[in-house]
Amino acid sequence: MLDDRDRRLLALLQENAEMSVNDMAETVALSVSACWRRIKRLGDEGCIRRRVAVLDRRKMNVPTTIFVLIRTSDHSTEWTDRFRRAVADIPEITETYRLTGNIDYLLKIVLPDVEHWDMIYNRLVTRLNFFDVSSYISMEEMKATGVIPTSYI
Repeated sequence: MLDDRDRRLLALLQENAEMSVNDMAETVALSVSACWRRIKRLGDEGCIRRRVAVLDRRKMNVPTTIFVLIRTSDHSTEWTDRFRRAVADIPEITETYRLTGNIDYLLKIVLPDVEHWDMIYNRLVTRLNFFDVSSYISMEEMKATGVIPTSYI
């Protein structure tokens, strides 16, 4: 079970993983060594999976977001394994979710422009059969923090 300091440390790390341990320790009222031990424990316990750099999508020339809804008539393990491999092999597909309801999968794809969507679409449909594929172009990113709430632990 995590305490309030652990939760505050996790929140700080999500905001800025480059923040110095000295600054974090001061913010949560701990000694530097106690703060470092807590961060290490949170990593060892799997609360912190990894630390990454968040890139500016416009500067990386992938400002366009397309959400793709997929329905399949084949729910076999073999098809699902092929689908997992297919989406893993396409770096523009940044997120993939299996859903409940009448849509089977949701993909988030980042691209330089809408025209590139056809290339990704063709890479998918040459590897797998789908019942239905629908795409939706994002007009505006209204919230994308990537921050996970820490108050539930």
